Amino acid sequence: MAPRSGSPRPLHRTRGYRLARTAALAVTLVVGGVWWSQDDGSVAPVAMGATGTGGAVAPSAPTGADGDKQAPGAGAKSPGPGGRSARGGRAAPAARPPVPLPPSRAIGLAIPYLSLKAPVVGLGLDPSHHLATPPVDDPKPVGWYAGGPTPGENGTAIAVGHRDTRTGPAVFAGLYALKPGRLVEARRADGKVAVYTVDEVKKYDKAHFPNEEVYGRRNRPELRLITCGGKFDRKAGYESNIVVFAHLTAVRGPGAGP
Repeated sequence: MAPRSGSPRPLHRTRGYRLARTAALAVTLVVGGVWWSQDDGSVAPVAMGATGTGGAVAPSAPTGADGDKQAPGAGAKSPGPGGRSARGGRAAPAARPPVPLPPSRAIGLAIPYLSLKAPVVGLGLDPSHHLATPPVDDPKPVGWYAGGPTPGENGTAIAVGHRDTRTGPAVFAGLYALKPGRLVEARRADGKVAVYTVDEVKKYDKAHFPNEEVYGRRNRPELRLITCGGKFDRKAGYESNIVVFAHLTAVRGPGAGP
């Protein structure tokens, strides 16, 4: 046997070097695998934040202390993708719109935001086939068009009231101040209350009043509140009309259904 050389073995051929190289490669693969899993989206997604609305409230939004509708999502957790909340729970489904009610005449109207509560009188058409108005010298009642839908009934219901009389402000003096999301409550003779949510408030010149837009039939229960607005002329009266557009969002009272 040849005698063993006295020179040391090269480092890259030692057993310790090979073990260290293997361990380093394993660590590199593990770290690289974690980075790749994060990069390709295989980790759990982060919950999305809440988005705003265009001003439309979900029918199921709760009411505040003054009876008005709160902003959507107020005090609630923001839902994540697929309807899951940030805590992993399932977001509550949107409430269905209420079923239209059968006929029952209106006997009272309330607008909580305006602290308004008024009796209702039935109205018809005058000899010129225009909608009549409540008594000119009585500031309290609201007139409900008896030839149209009753509160909560399918179609476009019409309610009118004076802005003022000879003695001062009348029942609809503050109607212009309503905003989308406010509530209008129409009490029926059968004890139920049809609750409408305001969609928008518009002003129209009386000379160019859009009958179809205001009075046209809709495929759900809607309500129009109408009063005078704009400049006042002693001979011609007010130049404009204020119109509130609203739709049925809840029913309260006996049975709370049709």
